[in-house]
Amino acid sequence: MNQEKIGRFLKQLRMEKQLTQEKLSETLGVSRRTVSRWETGSNLPDLSILVELVELYDVDVKEIFAGERNQNMMNEEEKDTLNNCRRIPRS
Repeated sequence: MNQEKIGRFLKQLRMEKQLTQEKLSETLGVSRRTVSRWETGSNLPDLSILVELVELYDVDVKEIFAGERNQNMMNEEEKDTLNNCRRIPRS
């Protein structure tokens, strides 16, 4: 688990929702400094907050721990499969 990657992903998700750190901190009942620490990878959210983030950002917990969306991983996998198919010689 890469905390810095998770932090960057949490920041990306917050920005997609057009929330400031201040507004997110008010919504979750934490300090702005706490949000900043999550986004820099210094700390991770507590489980109760993690549940709220999953609902707010409409992502899966696995996506947060991976630090990226599952569909992005699937897209990369699909690209690899396609590239491998192109390399297969035709008879």
